[in-house]
Amino acid sequence: MAQMIEITDFDAPELDVYARLTENQLINRHEPEKGMFIAESPKVIERALDAGYMPVSILTEKRHIEGEGQKILARCGEIPVYTAEFDVLTKLTGFQLTRGMLCAMYRQPLPSVQSVCKGAKRIAVLENVVNPTNVGAIFRSAAALGMDAVLLTTGCSNPLYRRAIRVSMGTVFQVSWTYLGEETKPETVRKPESEEEKELGMGIEWNPEMEEEKEPGTRIERNPDPEEEKEPGTGIERNSEPEEKADSGNWQKQLHELGFHTVAMALKEDSLSIDDPKLMNEDKLAIVLGTEGDGLAPGTIAACDDTVCIPMAHGVDSLNVAAASAVAFWQLGRQAHKDNCCNMNSNCQLWE
Repeated sequence: MAQMIEITDFDAPELDVYARLTENQLINRHEPEKGMFIAESPKVIERALDAGYMPVSILTEKRHIEGEGQKILARCGEIPVYTAEFDVLTKLTGFQLTRGMLCAMYRQPLPSVQSVCKGAKRIAVLENVVNPTNVGAIFRSAAALGMDAVLLTTGCSNPLYRRAIRVSMGTVFQVSWTYLGEETKPETVRKPESEEEKELGMGIEWNPEMEEEKEPGTRIERNPDPEEEKEPGTGIERNSEPEEKADSGNWQKQLHELGFHTVAMALKEDSLSIDDPKLMNEDKLAIVLGTEGDGLAPGTIAACDDTVCIPMAHGVDSLNVAAASAVAFWQLGRQAHKDNCCNMNSNCQLWE
């Protein structure tokens, strides 16, 4: 049975994981076996538990102990459960908990690219996508729209950052993923964090309420970063600076050896339209998406088998990378997974 602990000391070291550690400190590169992440909301925690992640402790509002979180607590065994009223938790964390429950969990060793891609027909490849909001949204689209796996270069924001997990609604635990190349150990998956991620990881972030922020009546989430510049014509928005350039040659070769036809989402004169029958008929397809800053590196585009663009109307030159990914996943994934696709009369739920 869980150990209920009333919060009386905000400075207790046991609460550092929720209130004071940065995301990079949680990763714990010096002792990767002790690396952790924070799952937020009962639904997300449940999905992490389903995926086999081990809980370390829980921080929750009192009302959830006998309410929405009761099922979660029953699954977590004898771990500390720190509890207080809503206003106390807000003071402790520095932001309002949107779902009233946080769970610190141990990370798992990352699988190899070969194991993640085994049996896969459609995969997404992210090159230096640095915004955790975009990474989370891409994972959510990948889960909903039939991608079998997601591969990331080491310049990408970590999928287990708190905001990425929250925006993904826990689908980062449902879609197989790993990092490309040899850097698959937890201590090597990330370069030093960006200024934005430092702010996000301190436990003093404000609640952007983006998990449930949708355009009225559309079931479509608003763009959380409207100020980002766009890469003209590519369907991918610019952001700040990519942290590193990907070694495109090595991972491109690796994907080709695994039998994948690689397509770069980028604007070129010889780009194929996203609905080109040639793409639909490929048995194994890797959809490559680039950084919010400069799009895909020239070397990456050159190494891909084809370049693909999304046709635009009304003078719109591009989409946010997360929105572009959803369009690409739907169009390029439905042929490979047509037997598993939801139809309009089914009870499948693609959003929550």
